[in-house]
Amino acid sequence: MVASQISLKIRQGFILVFVLLVALPILFYSIGKAYYASLVETTEKNLEAHLYSLISEVDFTERGIIMPSTILTPELNNLNSDTYAMIYRDDVPVWHSESAVNVNFKPEYIEPKAGAADFRRVVYNNAVYWQLSLTVILNNIDQSEQARFILLKRNDALLRLMDGFKQTLVDWMFIMGIAIAGLMAIGFIWSGRPLQRLDKEIKAIESGDIQEIKGLYPVELQTIKSDLNLLLESQQRQKERYRASLSDLAHALKTPLAVLKSSPLANDADAQEQLDRINVMIEHQLKRAATGASDTWKKQTPVKPVIDSILSAMAKVYRDKDIIFNCTVTDKDYFLGDQTDLMELLGNLIDNACKACRSQVEVQVIQSKTLCIGISDDGPGVPEDKRESLLTRGTRLDTYESGHGVGMAIVSDLVNSYNGHLTINKSDTLGGAQFILEFNYNDKK
Repeated sequence: MVASQISLKIRQGFILVFVLLVALPILFYSIGKAYYASLVETTEKNLEAHLYSLISEVDFTERGIIMPSTILTPELNNLNSDTYAMIYRDDVPVWHSESAVNVNFKPEYIEPKAGAADFRRVVYNNAVYWQLSLTVILNNIDQSEQARFILLKRNDALLRLMDGFKQTLVDWMFIMGIAIAGLMAIGFIWSGRPLQRLDKEIKAIESGDIQEIKGLYPVELQTIKSDLNLLLESQQRQKERYRASLSDLAHALKTPLAVLKSSPLANDADAQEQLDRINVMIEHQLKRAATGASDTWKKQTPVKPVIDSILSAMAKVYRDKDIIFNCTVTDKDYFLGDQTDLMELLGNLIDNACKACRSQVEVQVIQSKTLCIGISDDGPGVPEDKRESLLTRGTRLDTYESGHGVGMAIVSDLVNSYNGHLTINKSDTLGGAQFILEFNYNDKK
């Protein structure tokens, strides 16, 4: 569940880190091993060339094997060379190259396959060598004799070449890492552009600027685009059907309600009050069903203008109480829903606070990923044992403390329809009741 919530940027970062810290080092190691293997193979071929050159220069006489004072291979004539050549007869050394003057070990004899040279890695005096050995039959007119040719190459020479190659490879890997990081960053930005455009179009739908997604998108996003547009179209058709059906229902209810209001039953004050309540509830529920939360995911309603309008109206309605209104709200605070519903919510709560207060009402709005609206007063408050029943649908709420009953059923239903939460506490600052509305938009944005 947590893995599915990792952002695309973090996932792309993981890919980049993997390439730079895992893939490139593996590539570096693989290239190094391949280069070293090629050096070993080249060493074998060079030693074979030296071997056949020596065989061509050897002269077999009655006095034994004779070699020229200076042979054709320059590496074997140099005292500081890392390549050595030796010739043995019956396990007795009969010749060695100038480069092998200071060699103080006797190479191990390894019987090769018939007619084949033996090439392998050996260790003498704690030093590593690559050894090529071959036993040949030397002939002259009168006799033939067997001789063993051994050529050695110090592994240090290969390692020095490896060190130079690794330094060059590190420099190129560094350049390659920068180039790959740059190209991947460009690729991430390029591949993320369609998602950013889609996000902008969805936000434009939320704000009501457009009605459908019209942009051109890659094949992978075409299905999402089509599904969203189909959802919007279906929602609009459903909304129109609701409006038509509810309009018919409203007209059907007007006549019997008008008859009841004009009947002798309406002369009773309590009956008239209940008829008025029925009328208000019908109008509200019809209006809310037609324009309410069914499409609120695409509406962002600024909170400040709504609160300013309500407070201005309350100041006129309750001018005799001379109420002091303290309001904390910014222009950036928004309600993800219908303006009429927000007006209904805050209108009821602020009106109740004005009825219950002695002289002060406080409205505080705090928004991050959660919209939190607190409405407090300095009235008598709501008893703790009655707070839960105050929010229970169907309860006669006007029997509670003055100012905290009328309209609370409507408020509770609206809050639930927006998946919000309504809490009743005691105000720490004013001492009366405090109503807190919370709407979590973390999953919507």
